[in-house]
Amino acid sequence: MGSPFFSAEEQRVFDAKLSEILAHYPADRKSAAMLPALRLLQEMKGWLSPDGMRLVAKALEVPPERAYEVATFYVMFHTHKPGKHVVDVCTNLSCSLRGAEDLLAYLEAKLGLRAGTSNEKWTLRETECLASCGTAPCLQVDEVHHEGLTRGRVDALFDKLS
Repeated sequence: MGSPFFSAEEQRVFDAKLSEILAHYPADRKSAAMLPALRLLQEMKGWLSPDGMRLVAKALEVPPERAYEVATFYVMFHTHKPGKHVVDVCTNLSCSLRGAEDLLAYLEAKLGLRAGTSNEKWTLRETECLASCGTAPCLQVDEVHHEGLTRGRVDALFDKLS
């Protein structure tokens, strides 16, 4: 494909891995590979920049807007450069009943961020549901799930990351 977006080596890796992904789809249905293609780009670059989304759209033969629509629909995609660690705190009903709002406020104070913001080290987000209703409250850090949280358990977890 060739692009100033990637180094020559990154382009080689991207093309090879995208070819592996596309092998699982009919040739006339490349657009069905949008989620894994965006995931590949994010794994390589850390986030989905506008140039990166255009590159994926071109590879899948769809308008650039389609890549943007998909990327902005799913919470697991980052359309802005995130901090080194991404923290998602569930505040759905079960987690809320077990103290999620207090936990989120505690993390906001601890990290010096409001939910929905980032700095170089942290991205803190409030999320709708992480599917751990029986072990609430829960959160994810860099997509690793943590359940049954207390302030002490949060402190121990974040001390390891600092």
